[in-house]
Amino acid sequence: MTYKSKAIGDIVSSDFRTAELFKEAKMDFCCGGKISLEESCKQKGIDVDSFVEDLKRIEASQDNSGHNYSSWTLDFLCDYIVNTHHKYVKKNLPDLDGYTKKIASVHGDIHPELIEVAELFGQLKYELDQHLLKEEKILFPAIKEVLSSGSDEAKKIIKSEIDRMGTEHEFAGGTMDKINQITNDYDLPDGACNTYRVCFELLSQFEDDLHIHVHLENNILYNKALEL
Repeated sequence: MTYKSKAIGDIVSSDFRTAELFKEAKMDFCCGGKISLEESCKQKGIDVDSFVEDLKRIEASQDNSGHNYSSWTLDFLCDYIVNTHHKYVKKNLPDLDGYTKKIASVHGDIHPELIEVAELFGQLKYELDQHLLKEEKILFPAIKEVLSSGSDEAKKIIKSEIDRMGTEHEFAGGTMDKINQITNDYDLPDGACNTYRVCFELLSQFEDDLHIHVHLENNILYNKALEL
């Protein structure tokens, strides 16, 4: 399969170093990871041949990262996601919920888009709190149970949970995309206070982490779990 016809999520799964290239091009390799590179380039107005050359240069360079997520066992990947991404989300959700509400209350009269940002992030916080809990208490234990015992009941749980998780991922990714658009890629207005600056910086970092988080689950963990 050529790069052009390959799904962008699969390209990133094969070599995670390419994620930065997709990020710069604003291509959604996590929730939108199922579409082909050719189609994604077409949607963004990017020359696909030039993009393929950039991918080949990354492929030809030496990889010293040690993060070949696709080669990890599923139980290890589950633990990594919890200890890295779930921990990050749980730490930052309350802070960002507070920051978005604060700048909306202080600056919302001049920048009414901040009121929508606060509302959207509040919805996202509620959904992610529930989502992480279901993964940690239901889905990830079911994956580990199938690995250890081959339980048919656990396999049914995996299927039903992943069907729902995909929809929840689309909501989370879509909400952060909308916040990005509303804020013009977290562009600060003149005279923005320190809280305003910290909030936008954290939102940008949160979005980057969410893309990696959802990619690891949608394009690697879930696919392999369904093969069980």
